Amino acid sequence: MSRLRTITRRSFLVGSAAIAGGVAFGTYLYKRELHNPLLDGLEPGAAAITPYVKVDANGVTLITPRADVGQGAYSIQAHMIAEELDVDLAQVTITPGPPSPVYYNGVVSAEGMPIAATSETFLARTGRGVADVAGKLLGLQLTGGSSTVPDMYDRLRMAGAVARETLIAAATAQTGLPRDQLRTEAGAVILPDGAQLAYQDLAAGAAEIDPVTDVTLRDPSGWKHLGKPQMRTDMLAKSTGTQTYGIDMVMEGMVFATTRTNPAQGGAILGFDAGRAEKMRGVKAVLPITGGVAVVADNTWRAFQAVQAVDCDWGPSPYIGDTAAQFEAVAAAFTEDTQDSQFRDDGDVTAALSEGEVLQAEYRIPFLAHAPLEPMSVLVKFTKARVDIWTATQIPRFMQANVARLTGIDAEKVHIHVLMAGGSFGRRLEDDYVMRAVEVAQQMPGTPVKMVWSREEDFTHDFPRPLAMARAQGKVAEGKLAAYDLAIAAPSVTASQLERQNQPIFGPDVAIVAGAWDQPFAIPHYRVTGHRVPAMVPVSSWRSVGASGNAFLHESFMDELCHAAGADPLEERLRLCTHDPSRKVLEAVGEMSDWGADLGPGRGRGLAFCLSFGVPVAEVVEVSQTDAGLRIDKVFVAAEVGRVLDPMNFEAQLSGGVIWGLGHAMNCELTYKDGVPQQDNYHLYSGLRLYQTPQIEVRGLENGGKLRGIGEPGVPPAAPALANAIFAATGQRIRDLPLSNSVDFA
Repeated sequence: MSRLRTITRRSFLVGSAAIAGGVAFGTYLYKRELHNPLLDGLEPGAAAITPYVKVDANGVTLITPRADVGQGAYSIQAHMIAEELDVDLAQVTITPGPPSPVYYNGVVSAEGMPIAATSETFLARTGRGVADVAGKLLGLQLTGGSSTVPDMYDRLRMAGAVARETLIAAATAQTGLPRDQLRTEAGAVILPDGAQLAYQDLAAGAAEIDPVTDVTLRDPSGWKHLGKPQMRTDMLAKSTGTQTYGIDMVMEGMVFATTRTNPAQGGAILGFDAGRAEKMRGVKAVLPITGGVAVVADNTWRAFQAVQAVDCDWGPSPYIGDTAAQFEAVAAAFTEDTQDSQFRDDGDVTAALSEGEVLQAEYRIPFLAHAPLEPMSVLVKFTKARVDIWTATQIPRFMQANVARLTGIDAEKVHIHVLMAGGSFGRRLEDDYVMRAVEVAQQMPGTPVKMVWSREEDFTHDFPRPLAMARAQGKVAEGKLAAYDLAIAAPSVTASQLERQNQPIFGPDVAIVAGAWDQPFAIPHYRVTGHRVPAMVPVSSWRSVGASGNAFLHESFMDELCHAAGADPLEERLRLCTHDPSRKVLEAVGEMSDWGADLGPGRGRGLAFCLSFGVPVAEVVEVSQTDAGLRIDKVFVAAEVGRVLDPMNFEAQLSGGVIWGLGHAMNCELTYKDGVPQQDNYHLYSGLRLYQTPQIEVRGLENGGKLRGIGEPGVPPAAPALANAIFAATGQRIRDLPLSNSVDFA
């Protein structure tokens, strides 16, 4: 067990800087006290011992402020608190809590909101404390970048330990028994004679004393919850159909609304005729909103039908409106003037490529929609005194500020009630749908307005993952990779998102080259350059952000070079690898897949690797040729996250990332005509089908490094591993996604 230094209530509220490895940034350089929001309106006899634990006569409430979008965030946060607090999670209340600066994210970079600045190389250059300081200064409460576990691991365990010791201190004051004769179990302090004092019965006493902050965290060898298979706290509700998602929120007296805005991104509405819609059954009102109209009705279906009956005069999109022209603009961006970053420039690439045979290739990836299963939905109640919003969101404080700006009501009077999300993949890092609903509610003060978007409205107004293009040059010598030059051109996700959130934009966008520039390979001459394409349609974070596409660009060309050299793709990566955890991951996936064994005729095996969000992941995909097309047989995936806190969810997240990555690589793209996305529902944007889903074998490595998140890192290697497998099976090298434009799948 490790003894922790005593910390003050102030430094604890700021965020456990002393145990997170950022003392200089967290405690000594940053002194602003962050208020515990649980103290607001606290009932007599209740104790808000930390910002994460409240105890009152009704029991224990755990605050899990990182949003749950299906990745199990609420569950793992609750288990981290419970590990130290000693509570039965079936008997406590779990809630995300209110928006508050105290719930800042100290891992996600403030400069690039969508990017988790967890690359070891990046942190070595910028300092790990940069994100932590920025998170505190801005009160950056958001969920993203696979940051929940690495950001909350110390803070939540500390919160549980402080609450436990404070409750024991209350029991000591009540009974007169010394601390060493008391222990805790299942939400109670246990006395020497076996009698129990329930935590809720100690709440009043705990509220009268200062929190005990000189605590010892339990050694992992004694863990009861963490590191063991856990039943997620939402499992029962989701298995029985009783889980309340954002779209399920109801309120007495509410009306139902939907919106229809210009399908050409960014285009205005020049006028509308609501005559037909206003006469339809159940319609209560047709209202103007930014860029379009809203229909309010007595149920959602009637609102959907009526909004389509409104005759709208749409203006043109201000952006490049057609896919071919969009890619022409990307191709034109490979210039010195557009160079955004060059974090990697080893050796002398220009000289190395100036003579001899040079391999060249060009790759392209398309726009991609988020398309979460739960459509965009929100319930808003607006009055002149306050605004209440119930929705699933990853950015409650940004939303709070934006609603305040829109309505003119103080942010403190804008109350965001965060609900469980039925998927996100980055979509709920945006609040555009909420702003439109607030506009409707402003025109109906005092009436709760539940707004749901149709699937078509979401697809056509999504902020997609950006398209990108890569131009690659390389050289091999004596059976080895000698030079690798990768130039990537893409619009800036970070600039697009920060602009919508009224945040300053400065510096290069790491997302343009994430998952490419920071790969742990010692190629003698190795350069990765990012070019920022002038803004097109607004774009956003998509599961694994820049790495989601850049791994395809980087690893596909890596495979090409290996084959040109006559080198084994696994052995050559191992030879070049300079990062021991990455090496172990590559070795593990080679062992799992029996790499090198003959698969027989018509079959192929492809390897890809990506270090993203600090997590090295290697994947091997096996495919077979059949009369009906290519079939994906098996996928092997190995990842290193330092410590696996929930083996079951770890496997589920990696498997889900593989399925997400494969499905999009095979089938998905957003193409534009006259500024309008041509894919507006799932029948035109098909993911991986159940009958196409391969066997997936997962291995989590625990070599004692820093803890990492696993929600996103399984995605990036999937597309290149599949493309490389197709080459191995058929000899066809595919350089454009989706792959179904080039081959058929069974």
